[in-house]
Amino acid sequence: MSSLDSFERKIDQLLAIMQGLRAENETLRQRVTSLEAEKSVLNNKIIAACERLAALRDQLPEIPEP
Repeated sequence: MSSLDSFERKIDQLLAIMQGLRAENETLRQRVTSLEAEKSVLNNKIIAACERLAALRDQLPEIPEP
């Protein structure tokens, strides 16, 4: 019976580890979703900044070549 008890304990340990990994995976999935949303916001800010810089560049007067 002790080998059966040992096997049962190992199965219980495996199940506990598996539950922990599932919880960790869910947390990581949520983090990825959050980071992707943040990335999108930052990309939009970069695009807007580039557009503003291009508009400012277009307003600069031409400097004649010597």
